[in-house]
Amino acid sequence: MTDTPDNPIICACLEISKNDVIQGIKENDCKTIEDVVDAIGIGAVCGACLDDIQEILDEVNGED
Repeated sequence: MTDTPDNPIICACLEISKNDVIQGIKENDCKTIEDVVDAIGIGAVCGACLDDIQEILDEVNGED
C-alpha cells in the first residue's frame, strides 16, 4: 500500500489506508471504534490509530 495525500496510511502496523477504513466502515455498518476493530482488524495491534479511526467514523457517519 502506498501512502498518498488522498489516501494516507491510517494503520502502519497493518498497512491499512484511509480508503480501506472508509470501505470497511460502510460495508460493515460500523458505528463505533470497536465495530471497526472487529470488522477489519485496524487498531488491534498498537492502538496508535484509534483517534484517526474515530475521525473517519465521524466523517462517514455524518458526525463532523
